[in-house]
Amino acid sequence: MQYIEVEQKFRLLSPVDDLKATLAARGAKAGESSRQVDTYYNAPHRDFLKGGVISEWLRIRQEEGHASLNFKRWYPLEEPIKTHCDEYESAISDAEAVRRTLAAMDFAELTVVDKSREEWHLDSIALAFDTVADLGNFVEFEFKGEADSVEQATAAITAFIESLDVELGERINAGYPHMTLGLHPAV
Repeated sequence: MQYIEVEQKFRLLSPVDDLKATLAARGAKAGESSRQVDTYYNAPHRDFLKGGVISEWLRIRQEEGHASLNFKRWYPLEEPIKTHCDEYESAISDAEAVRRTLAAMDFAELTVVDKSREEWHLDSIALAFDTVADLGNFVEFEFKGEADSVEQATAAITAFIESLDVELGERINAGYPHMTLGLHPAV
């Protein structure tokens, strides 16, 4: 399932320390915290915001001396609640040059998502604890193991979450750019 992302996101209600303590007790490995500034763009040849359902994003991420270019196409395309996405991401050495290139080709900046992220790993699941400016605290569970299908990866995430026995907040069926633009689909 290379180039396919399967994840579930929740707003955190209970103290983040409860979930981190549960993860640590199970042997999870915590990564470093970092600040990620994601700038999202709209394409001049295909308006990502057109229509009732947004299914594509183009992003430049800047993170402590590193940068990447990322494109996601979420499925099912015409459904408000997505199950997975094609994800193509590559490191870039000069974010400003890419930003200027996009501007020269009439790509328009849509929104900026500024967040602090701490990643944890356990079994085949990567957890991202995100504090997003103006939005709050979230946790994302992303499948990083081997799976034969999106359904199998989704089932693994669901089973993992259920095994934690920790109360999470509402499930969020939207990306942070949806939320910053006020385009939050039905939960």
